[in-house]
Amino acid sequence: MSLINGLPKQFSDSDHTPNSPRNQDPTRNHKPNLTPRFRKRIARVRPWKRFKGLVCLIGLVGLFFVVNWWMLYRISHTGFGPKIRSSNNNPISSVVIKKDLREIIEVKRPQKTRFGRLLKLAAHALAEGQMKPEPKGLWEEPYALASNWKPCAEERDWEPSEGNNGYIMITANGGLNQQRVAVCNAVAIARLLNATLVVPKFMFSSVWRDESQFGDIYQEEYFIDYLKPDIRVVKGLPEELQSLDLEAIGSVVTDEDIMKEAKPSFYRKNILPILIKNRVVHFLGFGHRLAFDPIPFQLQRLRCRCNFHALRFAPKIQKAGALILQRIRQNMSYSAPLDYYLVGPYAKKMVKGKGRNPEKGPRYLALHLRFEIDMVAHSLCEFGGGEEEQKELEAYREIHFPALTLLKKTRKLPSPAELRSEGLCPLTPEEAVLMLAALGFNRKTHVFLAGAQIYGGPSRLASLRSLYPHLVTKEDLLSPSELEPFKNFSSRLAALDFIGCTAATAFAMTDSGSQLSALVTGYRMYYGGGRMPTIRPNKRRLADIFLKNSTIQWKIFEQRVRKAVRQTKQIHRRPTARSIYRHPRCLECMCFAE
Repeated sequence: MSLINGLPKQFSDSDHTPNSPRNQDPTRNHKPNLTPRFRKRIARVRPWKRFKGLVCLIGLVGLFFVVNWWMLYRISHTGFGPKIRSSNNNPISSVVIKKDLREIIEVKRPQKTRFGRLLKLAAHALAEGQMKPEPKGLWEEPYALASNWKPCAEERDWEPSEGNNGYIMITANGGLNQQRVAVCNAVAIARLLNATLVVPKFMFSSVWRDESQFGDIYQEEYFIDYLKPDIRVVKGLPEELQSLDLEAIGSVVTDEDIMKEAKPSFYRKNILPILIKNRVVHFLGFGHRLAFDPIPFQLQRLRCRCNFHALRFAPKIQKAGALILQRIRQNMSYSAPLDYYLVGPYAKKMVKGKGRNPEKGPRYLALHLRFEIDMVAHSLCEFGGGEEEQKELEAYREIHFPALTLLKKTRKLPSPAELRSEGLCPLTPEEAVLMLAALGFNRKTHVFLAGAQIYGGPSRLASLRSLYPHLVTKEDLLSPSELEPFKNFSSRLAALDFIGCTAATAFAMTDSGSQLSALVTGYRMYYGGGRMPTIRPNKRRLADIFLKNSTIQWKIFEQRVRKAVRQTKQIHRRPTARSIYRHPRCLECMCFAE
């Protein structure tokens, strides 16, 4: 056998075969005449060429492990991914680094996590899957079924109410979203009792500490004009009623006077006589004080009309919301299906020329991480902070939830472990990032994180920022001067989160009981046309999966999480007694076309 037949392939190519065009050249010999010196030269080259491919393979594997090690290092330390800020010179320029979150949330202590092993597996899976396509249907909902439902709450089938029986005042408590529900329920009660509604007021809360009133958040004139075909709305009481001592004459009605989710018959029997006698009734609080069933068809439709059409954010909120949407979409000329309903005329300013096809626009995932101290304290769960955490949360409960503190002392309540197994604890940031990674969202995913001050500070977000480096908040996307009008106003900041979440390509919640998540879900359902998927984790099933965090394999973890979330994507009509604000797929709010 000749030496050539023993060479690597790159040396024994077709040019050396007898039938090759090169060897058919009459000016060349069929068989090359190799000198001893040339043979030695080939022998020296052969070992390197033979192992060249192996060396390249080893190099690629080494690079993979270096990248993987770096991701794990980021999880184990409290470093962060890139911060984003807006350029002061060009407020709609590409997003660049902003300020450290330590200026927003005070760091109290390092946070421990029981998910170290799973987080390492998640980092490994994300690093390994960077070149793989995302799972089919990840950014979609069952379109064929969801697209059959169309908004139609604007359709009216009655004459305007004259409001002759008197005036209804409301001072709504809670945060932005609870107040929104209270306003729309008050609109329905005004129509039910043939009363005139005074523009709602918002109660100052020791929890939310926000002095904003209706006109600071919503367009007051638009609200009054839009509801004219339904009820009469005025800005204040007439002069003859302004001097009345409403409490003395029995016209002040608190939440203690009304059962939760009271039926219309309760208001006709108990509130209407007070209204007719005193000419005015003032509801204080009014949190969830009107049932969802049974309600007359047109009255239910009025509630939907109020929530999805009559309440438009004030221009300053719309403008800031439009900047958030434009920057999270990397300043592409694009307007999503819900933009107009959220930011009004500012939606057009985001589109240059003809804009883009909605299906081909930049995608981003919105995550509402409901892990503020009020939620954490009220849940009575434990989150890995030990005795110091327990003392801190108990002190908070004594100030802000005294009734819950008394309940703990007088009754035997379920243990934190029992609460968690029943799915009654909010997902932690670590559980949230594990859910996203298991569902298949890759490291390149742009994530908008909604929420106020996360309990535990920036260290609690370390794993989330490490695995998803393109994660941003409203504080990252707006410059300090753009954010200034909203500072110290939690409801106005919540409105910006509402816009960022509602307009997202996909929305993921961590607590289905959250008012913001509920209203965002309903808004996307009403206007989304079957193209706005929402991820609603079944916390009870996830709790069972997370219990096996020390032994479960990543592939099994992925399969079980995906199954648990997939089951919540089913399309169905609003169940009886469920909120129409959260689930408007019913004939009172939407029309169904086969």
